[in-house]
Amino acid sequence: MTNANLAALSEAGVAVWLDDLSRELVQTGRLASLVAEYSVAGVTSNPTIFATALKKGDRYEDQVRELATAGVDIDEAVFQITTRDVREACDVLRPIHDKTGGKGDGRVSLEVDPRLARDTAATIESARVLWSAVDRENLYIKIPATVEGLPAITAAISEGISVNVTLIFSLDRYRAVMNAFLTGLEQAREKGIDLAPIASVASFFVSRVDTAIDPQLDKIGTDEAKALRGKAALANARLAFQAYEEVFSSPRWQVLAEAGAQVQRPLWASTGVKDPAYPDTLYVSELVTDGVVNTMPGSTMEAFADHGTVTGDTIKGSYAEAEQVMDGLERLGISYTKVVEDLETEAVDKFEKSWTELGDSVRDELERAAALAGGSSHE
Repeated sequence: MTNANLAALSEAGVAVWLDDLSRELVQTGRLASLVAEYSVAGVTSNPTIFATALKKGDRYEDQVRELATAGVDIDEAVFQITTRDVREACDVLRPIHDKTGGKGDGRVSLEVDPRLARDTAATIESARVLWSAVDRENLYIKIPATVEGLPAITAAISEGISVNVTLIFSLDRYRAVMNAFLTGLEQAREKGIDLAPIASVASFFVSRVDTAIDPQLDKIGTDEAKALRGKAALANARLAFQAYEEVFSSPRWQVLAEAGAQVQRPLWASTGVKDPAYPDTLYVSELVTDGVVNTMPGSTMEAFADHGTVTGDTIKGSYAEAEQVMDGLERLGISYTKVVEDLETEAVDKFEKSWTELGDSVRDELERAAALAGGSSHE
């Protein structure tokens, strides 16, 4: 039976995606159940998710044993494990992709090695390799929205690779991401590449903005500061949607749309609530409008399924209020620029550490498999 709350969210124009992936989720049929019952139309993954899946699941043992026997190195083992998971998930979601005519749903996201976040050329090459290895048209390659990532986004799009741009925190960077996307489409068109199959989402991170700003407001402690708690993240996201509306109604975009291009949809990421004082569905119910994606961790999705509400569009018409929130923060001496710069740096570092953790987990599993097989430990 379809969950009414998530169905209402989907009917309001919000694509419901799951921010989780594991072999167990795919092979037990749980992902297919979420598609049928929870209106799930896409999946996002990241290094932290893969590291957790490998630690908890026992469905990787056969492949790890094969990789250990083959004597592959750690990076190759990580590559083989993650691409297989994503490929299988793409197959589960392929009917959605086909039903919607390839318009961006029914897709699974796979991230380039986050250690390459500051290396444009290496990111481009990694995107090509991953796109080819998974070999599914309903794949998104995740590329971080670092300064170095922007030309990589353009290059990937220009080659017909669908991209999920991740780690966007600031409005200026989001505008740069949309420009990189449009430039990539323009280059693809010049090459004679069909624009219609090229899909993209721009992952704008939400909750972490409040996590960074709320402690500063608490330290200030005035009534004005208290009144702004829990408002910065939503204001930032709503102003991002305003920027999206401006760009995708421009003459530049109209030329590409007439050539068959799809819009780059805003995707609300980091939508799990970190502060227990806030409603656990805050970053879902307050970011509803037609044409966006919300990728939720399992706990947030379950919460919305249980008691989430859709009260109509909660973005359009909110821009003036959002501007007032941002102005209020500046008046209190909180630097938006510093907050978003710090958040990007922290996010890149976090994913690099998670990638290292994933590699460590794979190494441990390879060594264990080799030991069980009576071979020498894996180096």
